[in-house]
Amino acid sequence: MQFSMIFEAQLAKPTPERERQLLLDSVEQAVYGEEMGFDRVWAVEHHGLERYAHMSASEIFLSWVAAKTSRIRIGHGVVCMPFNYNHPVRVAERVGMLDALSGGRLDVGGGRGSTRMEMGMYGVEPSATYPQMEESLRFLANAWRKDEVDWHTDLLDVGPAKILPRPVQTPHPPLYMACSKRDTVKLAAALGVGALVMGFAGPEEVKEMYDLYWETVRTRAPERLVTTETTDKFVALCPTIVLDDGARALRIGARGQRFFAESIAHWYGNGPAPAEDTEDDDNIAALARDKEALVAKLNEANIPARPQDTGTFNAEHAYGTAEYAIEYVQRLADIGVDEIMCLIQMGTVPQEVCMETIRQWGETVIPHFRAAERAGSRA
Repeated sequence: MQFSMIFEAQLAKPTPERERQLLLDSVEQAVYGEEMGFDRVWAVEHHGLERYAHMSASEIFLSWVAAKTSRIRIGHGVVCMPFNYNHPVRVAERVGMLDALSGGRLDVGGGRGSTRMEMGMYGVEPSATYPQMEESLRFLANAWRKDEVDWHTDLLDVGPAKILPRPVQTPHPPLYMACSKRDTVKLAAALGVGALVMGFAGPEEVKEMYDLYWETVRTRAPERLVTTETTDKFVALCPTIVLDDGARALRIGARGQRFFAESIAHWYGNGPAPAEDTEDDDNIAALARDKEALVAKLNEANIPARPQDTGTFNAEHAYGTAEYAIEYVQRLADIGVDEIMCLIQMGTVPQEVCMETIRQWGETVIPHFRAAERAGSRA
């Protein structure tokens, strides 16, 4: 089992000065993650979603991280792949460049960028997001198999042309897809790409989605695969704050998750902007109360409310001591999850708490599971 961190670059009370510091803080966390034994750093791509995600150019963020590290893998979690966001040729060129400069450490996930704000900014048609995302994944999987790419479909007409530079990983870096619902979990498995399960589902729902992913892998049609080098891997989000004071970790984690949840409700369901002065609130109670409001907002926006949507308002995650985090992660390990993707950087979580959480994972949580794996391999 591997361990990673994901960065949305969330920011409460945004100002230009605080935004710049946030980006530098996120780089510091990612670099420290390598020192503490994490396997991978993921960075999202979003546009115009103030407070929720200031990570609009993740290829630049990941380049900074790659230049400051030597071992940890770097991942697009994800690239917005509808063509108006990023033309497939341009994605391939950026992928080749970053994989070459990082020494073959890149992973690439695809996503739709499906908020109204983002689609409106780039003139993306909602009905085009799924087919164009799949087309981009297929193009990436074939861009370097021959000296020249010659690609002509109903959606994309390219070549003959060379896609330069070439990546270190051949024929392409591992491919993934963002999955926030059961349909996208099934689609990722059918296409032969890894599933980045981004929701706050909790172990019970993770188990359902894990089973669905692997059932689809076993029964998928070969002609649906986007690549011959499949990435059959299930990555599960794990919101976490870990401190010696478990009660304080829970308070900080619940506050951060409330900010995250209300940001989702704002940008995906037309809810109000997230509350920022919540230090003294009962944020666990607020999460439960706000759950019903989110369901109503999503229904008003004609977005069916799903368990993983409302799961965003459940604070029962890896918030507490390192021992509690080990117990929580063990529940995910028992499911068979391939990678634990830690969400630490949330909009109201102080930098020193993020760094301490990374330290606790690196010194206690990750070594616990590494030792268990070594013991199992000797058995």
